[in-house]
Amino acid sequence: MYPSDANIVGIYEHPIRKADGISLAQLHADVAKGALEDAGLSLSDVDGYFCGADAPGIGAMTMAQYMGLDLRYTDSTETGGSSYIGHVHHAALAIAAGKCDVALITCADNQVASRKFIGLGGVDWRGAPEQPFEDGYYFGPAALYGMVAQRHMHEFGTTAEQMAWVKVAASHHAQHNPNALLRDVVTVEDVISSPIVASPLRRLDCCVMSDGGGAVVLARPEIAKDLKRPKVRLRGAGEAVKHNAGGKVDLSYSAGRESSRSAFAEAGVTPADIRYASLYDSFTITVIMQLEDLGFCEKGEGGRFVADGNLISGVGKLPFNTDGGGLCNNHPGNRGGITKLLEAVRQLRGEAHPAVQVPDCSLAVAHGTGGSLAGYHGSATAILERV
Repeated sequence: MYPSDANIVGIYEHPIRKADGISLAQLHADVAKGALEDAGLSLSDVDGYFCGADAPGIGAMTMAQYMGLDLRYTDSTETGGSSYIGHVHHAALAIAAGKCDVALITCADNQVASRKFIGLGGVDWRGAPEQPFEDGYYFGPAALYGMVAQRHMHEFGTTAEQMAWVKVAASHHAQHNPNALLRDVVTVEDVISSPIVASPLRRLDCCVMSDGGGAVVLARPEIAKDLKRPKVRLRGAGEAVKHNAGGKVDLSYSAGRESSRSAFAEAGVTPADIRYASLYDSFTITVIMQLEDLGFCEKGEGGRFVADGNLISGVGKLPFNTDGGGLCNNHPGNRGGITKLLEAVRQLRGEAHPAVQVPDCSLAVAHGTGGSLAGYHGSATAILERV
């Protein structure tokens, strides 16, 4: 059993998708305000703050000054898009250890408005030891994930049509989200006829680029019980890092294999117990890999698992990303992990859109992947339950 009874008591997703005229610090402050108002708390209640490299300046210190926070505990762990799921894990442990009472986690970016398309928001790759060997062969995220998709197709017989079903499911959910960047429902044919970006990935296999962000507030149970919002508890969590191991590259699995193993063991549940899944969806192949690595199907069966609408709420066996996910709704600063937490909490509260709400949703998983599946990356898995 997880060693903390800390509750998620507040969440907020910024409705904006292009932040013209809004500073990065202001976006972080906006989402912090929204999540605290959702919880029925204020900035003066916060004594723990968690952020990634997307926060401006010197991260937690800069934002503490900007928001006027009086802190006893800070954490600026950076693992790309999975950072915020890891932050929930760290915040719960900090609360259990008495290091803080109310923890605030924020994510925000304004890359689209500022036209600073630098890959992973806030990360400066200069000085990375691999840089001199890779600069002459620059390849972006689509090329890296394209290699993973090519390998999966070669090794397991996965098809472009099967990958397309991930996007189709996301679009069926996004049509009900008024803030989603892409709300039109698409078909398998639409996906496989869209332009090639990095073979075999096509434009509709790729996530959106957006500004905005989100925030999460956790509190110790003694504080949470006096708040009026529905409570969600972290039941189990795990984190892991996978890299190229000095050239011993295996593209068939991700760090999610290890992070989820820890999370499910700690929670004392299995994938069969999960009612809803929030899965990182930078590309369609990312979802297929995670379904396998988290144990929802056998390795190599992910393509068949997602086919024929199996991820569509009300249709398939495993509803996923019912806000439209990164493929259709929101992927601020290439950091989609925060939105995975937000929709999982909505589902557990019973606050998702009625058209996609999972009946009696009592147990959910939120999983993030930060970095690249074809290179080094960090995975974080959280098993969340309704209190």
